[in-house]
Amino acid sequence: MGRLLSVTDMAALLGVSVKTVYQWRSRPIPYGPPAIKVGKYLRWKPEVVEAWIDAQEPESNVTPIRRGA
Repeated sequence: MGRLLSVTDMAALLGVSVKTVYQWRSRPIPYGPPAIKVGKYLRWKPEVVEAWIDAQEPESNVTPIRRGA
């Protein structure tokens, strides 16, 4: 098993603040990759985080043009 990511690692990897990572977890419907509780600490498996990031990509990077009726 490899090294688990800390909340600081997650924030740096995703380019958000540590506070944002905690806020995502405290939403009524949690957002972000699932975490593991190790005692009182949150940790993430790198492969789970990578899978979550990949799942966030849109199917297409082309934005459709909507024409008015």
